[in-house]
Amino acid sequence: MSHATGIGAVIVVSLLTVAIGTYGLRISRTTSDFFVASRSVSPALNASAIGGEYLSAASFLGVAGLVLAYGAEMLWYPVGWTAGYLVLLVLVAAPLRRSGAYTLPDFAEARLGSRRVRALTSMLVVGIGWLYLIPQFQGAGLTLRLATGLDARLGGLVVAVVVLISVLSGGMRSVTFVQAFQYWLKLTALLVPVAFLLLVWLGDGSPSPASPAFDVGGYAGDWADPLAGGVGQSGHPLYTTYSIIVATFLGTMGLPHVVVRFYTNPDGRAARRTTLVVLGLLGCFYILPPIYGALGRVYAGDLVAAGRSDAVVLSLPERMLGGVAAESLTALLIAGAFAAFLSTSSGLTVAVAGVVSQDVVSRWLPGVAAFRVAAVAAVLIPYGLAVLADDVGVATAVGLAFAVAASTFCPLLVLGIWWRGLTDVGALAGLLVGGGLSGAAVVRTFITSGGESWTSALLAQPALWTVPAAFVTMIVVSRLTRSRRPPHVGTFMVRLHTPEAVRVDRG
Repeated sequence: MSHATGIGAVIVVSLLTVAIGTYGLRISRTTSDFFVASRSVSPALNASAIGGEYLSAASFLGVAGLVLAYGAEMLWYPVGWTAGYLVLLVLVAAPLRRSGAYTLPDFAEARLGSRRVRALTSMLVVGIGWLYLIPQFQGAGLTLRLATGLDARLGGLVVAVVVLISVLSGGMRSVTFVQAFQYWLKLTALLVPVAFLLLVWLGDGSPSPASPAFDVGGYAGDWADPLAGGVGQSGHPLYTTYSIIVATFLGTMGLPHVVVRFYTNPDGRAARRTTLVVLGLLGCFYILPPIYGALGRVYAGDLVAAGRSDAVVLSLPERMLGGVAAESLTALLIAGAFAAFLSTSSGLTVAVAGVVSQDVVSRWLPGVAAFRVAAVAAVLIPYGLAVLADDVGVATAVGLAFAVAASTFCPLLVLGIWWRGLTDVGALAGLLVGGGLSGAAVVRTFITSGGESWTSALLAQPALWTVPAAFVTMIVVSRLTRSRRPPHVGTFMVRLHTPEAVRVDRG
């Protein structure tokens, strides 16, 4: 593919993003517009926006790369990322919207009446947001290098600049329109090329992805055998698989850029309807990346040995088609990939900037100005970290973000919404245990490579033991500190679980 085509695809997506984001400036005037779009986003628009921001670099590039490298057991990632919204629907969506909070720290303080819990929650939001932003910048760098041959660091910089323009223009109001557009662009960008690639595969006689012709480190033939382990995987595939399931099922509700979108719905009923639509949109999308991974096992197996499995989606058209058709389809895939980086980065920036502006910058600047200053910090710091940590796989980094979210905000939200016995001391202890243990695992993964020992497996995928540890700590410490139970907890729980229509009918 010519560099001009790749550069053109990046420019077109970036200009469309900026144009749509700038449009939001015309209708964004108040602080509420910037933080939660004045809580007026319809379920259909909100679901498309959630799909846009949730389907990140890990979804667009990482899932196919994981299936290429490690086989069918990696399908638990898309299954878990989708099923996480089912857990969110059942346990969190409507009560969280009824809380009236702007951010997760707002909810924590309102539920527990503690500034210390709010401060710790704010730090965790920023940490998880930055951990999730790092692979977006890395994926953008990979895409730009493949498309243009330019330095990978420039790709992350392009995403950072475009995201800042969109977010600074109109906050959540602008980002909602941008992300809704980008969901449909990403779906189209994967769907159209895969149709042509499957026709080529059928024309070649439908060779099996597990055929002996594909052999990376002796891994041929067992790629579709669940729990068989794989090249580069730990020596404990059963544990790894269950830990991935726990992280992805329970981590979704703790992702700050996901949770903040439910504050934009008019009421709890709209939040539930939004979640149902999201499940359908994610289900349609996640059918596609595994197909690219399976085709990669036929036509691009060498990418695994070269350490470039994340490039399989962008590499297949050239390997299978060639010519003008390959160039056109690759340009479409590049556009979709950049849309993935931009939409997810926009949502994360809004979530992190909302917390930083409220808890830090607002001491010196008023609402919208504080938000804009915080947005700059929310983007530039993780971009710098992405440049330093350029050897961590896209899906690996996102998986770690899910593990930290599942180990901290999942226990806080579930117990805070459904158990009146939670106390501020219990919440603090649980957040420190879950965040500390999972955070240590993240640091270790970024610093050293994996291994075959149990210690390596436990730290590479920590959710299976850090989530229960956080839950047990919160419950035990809360029971030991019953006297710290907030006096307003009964009233607050009624507010969380009473539909808005009932409250209106009763005056």
